[in-house]
Amino acid sequence: MKNNQLVRMENGFAFALSLYMYLQLDFPVWIFFALLFVPDCTMIGYMINKKIGASIYNTGHSFLLPLFLAGSYLCVSNDYLLMLSIIWAAHIFLDRLLGFGLKYEDSFNQTHIQRL
Repeated sequence: MKNNQLVRMENGFAFALSLYMYLQLDFPVWIFFALLFVPDCTMIGYMINKKIGASIYNTGHSFLLPLFLAGSYLCVSNDYLLMLSIIWAAHIFLDRLLGFGLKYEDSFNQTHIQRL
């Protein structure tokens, strides 16, 4: 098994686990699917140039912000923070399952997982 196949497989499992966790917490399913692709709005940075586009896209597709939301949930116990963090992480897992990873500045098609 190649490395990128392993990465994709483990992210597929993580996506399924995040969906299962979301459902177990009795959050509305329609919100999960309505917000699942919102992090892709970070592609708008590519309208400026590749460097800024990759920077904004990578910020929205790293686990730092969903983990920050999850940590904030632990501090203030606001269920919306937990819900959003799970959806955001699920989006990242789904992207990486499909082979869309963090972008390099030279090309939108070159990711840390594969060349698209």
